[in-house]
Amino acid sequence: MRTAAETEVRRPSAVRALTVLLAVTAAATVVVEVLNWWYAPEQGFGLAVRTGWAMLRSFGFLLLIGHVRRGRTVARPLGLILAVTTVFAVGRLIVPRQGVPPLPGLLGFALLTALCTTVVWLLYRSPPIAEHLVRHRPRLVIDRSGISWRETPPRRPEASAWLLTSRVAAFTYSPLMLVPALVAAAAILDGRAFALPAVLFWLLAGIATSYLVLFCTAFLMRGKRWASTLLVVITAAVLAVDLPLCWWLLGVDGLIRDGAPLVAAAGLALYGVRRAARATASA
Repeated sequence: MRTAAETEVRRPSAVRALTVLLAVTAAATVVVEVLNWWYAPEQGFGLAVRTGWAMLRSFGFLLLIGHVRRGRTVARPLGLILAVTTVFAVGRLIVPRQGVPPLPGLLGFALLTALCTTVVWLLYRSPPIAEHLVRHRPRLVIDRSGISWRETPPRRPEASAWLLTSRVAAFTYSPLMLVPALVAAAAILDGRAFALPAVLFWLLAGIATSYLVLFCTAFLMRGKRWASTLLVVITAAVLAVDLPLCWWLLGVDGLIRDGAPLVAAAGLALYGVRRAARATASA
């Protein structure tokens, strides 16, 4: 296995190819969203919010490029979550309320899906990339030699990769709740003032979820068993709040467009917790 210094100086060709692929995927995300906006029959407030959130993922891919170039272990779960949520985010936008999707949107979605699938395959199936992604983030270390800022492996169990996947997936709960809540705010402007308490509750729930997930995952990464149970409870509560509100305020169309990405993220988070528990039990 290569040392950290060798990994930094000489990157395998597969790593260089992956960074180029990520840059292409980031650009393709923007192009597909622009095409979808251009051909959309209804360019309302809801589409603008969803499009803006989807385009933010292009910055996520740029951030992922930095992690890949530095060989950090967080690249795998971050790439997986970005790929899955990007496919859902773009897929929910190309389908109009009525009729069939425009051909440019379908072609762009197919291209973006192929790019995201290739990214995930390289991250998890390429041996050179697996050997490259071995570094951890630098941390402030205080020891007998003094205070220094250097790379230090975290004190985590062997299943930390799955726990990290659950952590990254759980961090998407809050924005995936806030986006449909902002879309539902348009209902208030359309004369549905009775929806104001529900929308406010939705927004507050999305903000509170971010703090709950931050607290829970801090202990989850330390291997605390109760934190896994708490994450399951948080996930169930998030789904119980978000899905009914999507259906009530945004209809079946909103339930599919905004509920499906959250269900996908929740599934990844729970699957990661389950795999981590199995790995710990067999260790």
